[in-house]
Amino acid sequence: MINILNIDINYSGVVVGGAVFAIIIIARWLCIWGECHFTKKFWVFFLAIGIIGIISSLFANNILCSAVLSATGFIFLWGIHETIEQEERVKKGWFKKKIRKNQ
Repeated sequence: MINILNIDINYSGVVVGGAVFAIIIIARWLCIWGECHFTKKFWVFFLAIGIIGIISSLFANNILCSAVLSATGFIFLWGIHETIEQEERVKKGWFKKKIRKNQ
């Protein structure tokens, strides 16, 4: 909390909101990239990051850090569904399919 012109301003919500916004963008990009390069089996990565994020949030001493870690965990758990659905988006032609040389 900071004091500007004798008004207490709580910046915590803005910090968490900005962090969640950035994490969603990163997770979405990873979903597209991961499915393209590793197929939908990339969901295991999302599961691992999600579990690590949620468990880490339980042990964080700072409330802001705990909130961001928890949000990261749950965003990546949701990313499991998105990674699997990404395969369907590629089939519909919404995203380009990577041509693998060994196929």
